[in-house]
Amino acid sequence: MKKILAISDTHLQEDSAVPGPLIDLAKGADLLLHAGDFVSLGAYEAFRDLAPFEAVSGNSDDPAVAALLPQRRVVEVEDVRIGLVHRAAFSADLLGADLLAREMEVDALVFGHLHRPVLEGRDRLLICPGSPTEPRLSPPAVAVLEVEGRRVLGRIVPLGRPVCGYFRFAEALSERSVREEHEKTI
Repeated sequence: MKKILAISDTHLQEDSAVPGPLIDLAKGADLLLHAGDFVSLGAYEAFRDLAPFEAVSGNSDDPAVAALLPQRRVVEVEDVRIGLVHRAAFSADLLGADLLAREMEVDALVFGHLHRPVLEGRDRLLICPGSPTEPRLSPPAVAVLEVEGRRVLGRIVPLGRPVCGYFRFAEALSERSVREEHEKTI
């Protein structure tokens, strides 16, 4: 079994350090996937050096980072094809992400840009890990994928709580909290 850490939208400036929890998670992974928006070359280099690494560029990346990375990538892990892009979905319905996954002929699609975690599994796994450093109206989060043969299991792993008190209150009232690890298998 292979363990994959998927992250996106880290938005770290040149003088910013990779947060300790991300370093720990990356060191325990067989592969680190970054779905773009490192922002700085220093951030790209820091993540690249943490674990075996595949990445794509994002819309906020420095031109030096964008020049190093494709906008799309397909990674094969055991018998599973995983697509990696930055922008795949512009709305909560994920139709665009599903169509892109079909076009790329992948079993799972990891994407970013939304800054909030999403995990859907129909014919294939669609996963946006959210942002571990700049979440939007959600807790900071990453995704962990476990691949064994043709089976891929994905889960969102929250790294904290929303910053805004209103959203912490709303979270406490919600029946379906993002703090839980949601799992789907295809």
